[in-house]
Amino acid sequence: MPLAPSARWGPYEILSSIGSGGMGEVYRARDTTLGRDVAIKVLPDAFAHDAERMARFEREAQVLASLNHPHIASIYGLEESGDVRALAMELVDGPTLADRIAQGLLPLDEALDIARQIAEGVEYAHEKGVIHRDLKPANIKLTADGTVKLLDFGLAKAVDEPGPQGNPSVSPTLTMQSTRLGVILGTAAYMSPEQASGKPVDRRSDIWSFGVVLWEILSGSRLFDGETVSHTLADVLRGEIDVNKLPAGTPAVILELVGRCLDRDMKTRLRDIGEARIAIQKYRADPSEAARLSERAVTGHERGERLAWIAACGLLLATLAFIYYRPEAKELRIVKLSVLPPEKAAFFGPPAVSPDGRHVTFAATAGEKTQLWVRDLDSLAARPLPGTEGALNPFWSPDNRFIAFFAGGKLKKVEVVGGPAQTLCDASAGRGGAWSRTGVIVFTPGILDSLYRVPAAGGNATPLIALDQSLGEDSLRCPWFLPDGHHFLYTARNSDVEKSAIYAGDLGSKEKRRILNANSNAVYAPPGFVVFLRERTLMAQPFDAGSAQTTGDPFPIVEKIDFISAYGGFFSVSQNGVLAYLSSSAGSNVQLNWFDRGGKPLSAVGAPGNLFSTSISPDGSTVAVARSDPQMSTGDIWLHDLTRGATSRFTFGPKTSGYPVWSPDGSRIVFGSTRDGTFRLYVKPTGGAGKEELLSNLHGVPSDWSRDGRFIVFNQFGTKGYDIWVLPISGDRPLVPGKPFPFLQTEFSESGAKLSPDSKWVAYTSNESGQNEVYVQTFPSPGGKSQISTGGGNRPVWRRDGRELFYIAADGKLMAVEVKLGSKLEAGAPKPLFDTRLGNGPFDISPDGRRFLLANPSEDAGRTPMTVVVNWTGEVKR
Repeated sequence: MPLAPSARWGPYEILSSIGSGGMGEVYRARDTTLGRDVAIKVLPDAFAHDAERMARFEREAQVLASLNHPHIASIYGLEESGDVRALAMELVDGPTLADRIAQGLLPLDEALDIARQIAEGVEYAHEKGVIHRDLKPANIKLTADGTVKLLDFGLAKAVDEPGPQGNPSVSPTLTMQSTRLGVILGTAAYMSPEQASGKPVDRRSDIWSFGVVLWEILSGSRLFDGETVSHTLADVLRGEIDVNKLPAGTPAVILELVGRCLDRDMKTRLRDIGEARIAIQKYRADPSEAARLSERAVTGHERGERLAWIAACGLLLATLAFIYYRPEAKELRIVKLSVLPPEKAAFFGPPAVSPDGRHVTFAATAGEKTQLWVRDLDSLAARPLPGTEGALNPFWSPDNRFIAFFAGGKLKKVEVVGGPAQTLCDASAGRGGAWSRTGVIVFTPGILDSLYRVPAAGGNATPLIALDQSLGEDSLRCPWFLPDGHHFLYTARNSDVEKSAIYAGDLGSKEKRRILNANSNAVYAPPGFVVFLRERTLMAQPFDAGSAQTTGDPFPIVEKIDFISAYGGFFSVSQNGVLAYLSSSAGSNVQLNWFDRGGKPLSAVGAPGNLFSTSISPDGSTVAVARSDPQMSTGDIWLHDLTRGATSRFTFGPKTSGYPVWSPDGSRIVFGSTRDGTFRLYVKPTGGAGKEELLSNLHGVPSDWSRDGRFIVFNQFGTKGYDIWVLPISGDRPLVPGKPFPFLQTEFSESGAKLSPDSKWVAYTSNESGQNEVYVQTFPSPGGKSQISTGGGNRPVWRRDGRELFYIAADGKLMAVEVKLGSKLEAGAPKPLFDTRLGNGPFDISPDGRRFLLANPSEDAGRTPMTVVVNWTGEVKR
């Protein structure tokens, strides 16, 4: 439906028509509420009135609304007024890239600057799990100051109307009806071969489109320009691509980049758009050096099959061992290699390089089982370390013989050659440790703890450096010993993340010295650097270990290093120049999905992201989901309406809020929040009116609310693990909290309490047997304990009618147990339903017990190779 100038549409006054395209008419409008000009894109009538396509489009718009980047045009909202549905978007003045190319050949520097900005925008979206699918010059705007803005990001995903035959470079987004092979989405001249073939696509499809756009920027002409759409698709699938046909002045490194982007084999195509950005940046920073490196590059280095790749890697490792360890070597070369995770497993947490640089240890997860592995750098494969199940945050002894780690509420150690693990002391949820050559281990035993010390042989742990709450410190973690074995670096995490800092401490005193501001772990790397993260970029700063002072300015080493607050940055260094790091790995992006009882996926719920807890409302209409921002160490709760497919924000930072639990009538959500420095219980109405209220000053996070409304059960962080506490509740408006009391407070760790529908039983997880198992006891007074799981289990959930109890087994299978409630509990044998691939992701069930809401990682989550760099300081010396 066309809109006339001066017409009012909701809060917008239509100013003029901008143009039209496959997605509908676009207008310039004035937002009379906020006083700004916007772009209004009116959806075609057939689109706007198709309920299925609108629901799908609304889900897509929610994902796009989460994108906030200077090179992506923002979406302000999906609006409806009368019979008109439209998108309100950021208005970007200026020509499209297609208009600029039509004016004549771009200078090389301008062309590469535009390409770099395009890559930055696409890279950001890919990190958020969003694929464009329709990248082309007509969807790229150039502002007056040269800023690139990507338009219609991801909208092709929501379109199903076939476009007419015509100019293939500007045709509307093409589609075909769904087939078993998938759906074609994109514009003919710029779509990837897999899109043109109707196959499933991923981010590599955008990389192909980027390569086609880059070709056009460099040459001024289209790569695929058939007479019709059909001719163009045929060229995309089989036409010649010869990068030597690009203009004669095109640098070799850029030719190589275009060729890798336009590789029809998805397995050998450039895998990360960030690599394109880096290649362009390096060339523009130093064209002569980039050309030299390009000449030395071995062409086709990623084209082998997996076995050939492993064999080549083995040869590289053997050469590495000879070059690196022979005593007569006078000059060490910089060598980089990739280390894949074990078969059918995924990296979990940061790696740890041995002090001598010969080994890398890491935790990897397969199903529900996490354990340590060791990769000897002169071998072809990693080997598991038995007895390290549940291990996290490993660190080495200074003589390279032992690996210390946290598991089962304990600090343990194991020999690198294997053998039984030895318990050193209690550590409920370790947050890093360091082993001194003087035989002392410094570590953080819990989430909100200070630093402790314990003999490396084991014994009683004693406090070393206390939290300074006057500075806002809420945790001291990630220690790292300096060469003298007495002084060490550590991170003082602050309730105000920006005030977190790196300090130097001393085994012999409680004095400390502030080194620098950073919300990161920090390590010392000879010959004299402190290495740490800043905004996911690995930095090195000259550092005098003797005086514990920086002696120069920091400089970047590697970008996009993984970071999780619980573990710090995913990097490690040896004492002789070996650096290991993980980038965009360990399961940071997961998607909530419905599954039936046979494990068949039914539908996705909400957008993917860093999801760490979820809860379904009592009536089954809404899902509360907690999403975190790992870089900022914050998180918030969002509500997803299952009927409308709409998502709205429930809590609003600046600290972390999560672990939502619904009240029995669905009118409130109780949750944990760190807004005053540590997790405490808050409650807020779900109807949009009313403020958050603090329920308890005890630190902890909620796990359930009894059906009769009288009790909230929550996990408290105890000295030896998690304890289960109960908060009595009375009243309604307002709620009146009573005095909290412990339900289970033992030498073991108990957590995840879930109350039965009759509120007379509680299911929970405990490690009292040496591994996590699910138990049930009477409530509110403990008694009549029964073990429900066999062979390991955790995260119990009751069916709403009380006839079944579900849990996740140690191997990742979803288990179902028939139960009968009464004066005593009757439980049947556990029966497996299906493999979940759940890991540590959120989990809940529908009220009728027929569907299961599980957060599954993407197929490649945690499968990104670890990068190991030998003699990384060689680059610094140059």
